[in-house]
Amino acid sequence: MAKRIMVVEDNDLNRKLFCDVLKANGYEVVPVADGQDVLSTATKFLPELVIMDIQLPNVSGVELIAGLKADARLAPTPILAVTAYAGKGDEERIRDAGASDYLAKPVSIGPFMRAVRGLLDD
Repeated sequence: MAKRIMVVEDNDLNRKLFCDVLKANGYEVVPVADGQDVLSTATKFLPELVIMDIQLPNVSGVELIAGLKADARLAPTPILAVTAYAGKGDEERIRDAGASDYLAKPVSIGPFMRAVRGLLDD
């Protein structure tokens, strides 16, 4: 059975790219464009990995990571943070919120898939 991955990304092009690459690698993917839909979608879909953009309109990806980690059903789910924020202290702040791994944009496919497989133990 394909592992389930939720992709949270407000940029249409990035979201489509991440989803297409993951589907081509055999994963079941649910895309989420609006950060306000993340928690409700996650509780329905119960992903085995969440790929989280940090810079979202209306809500911070860091807040969403904390929200996912606060839910007992979702707390064990690894989260791969993907962000254009790559300043000093950003990675630490994102990991402190509960992200399992961190990639700075622009993301290359090779490192992206290595991070995904590493978090899913594929």
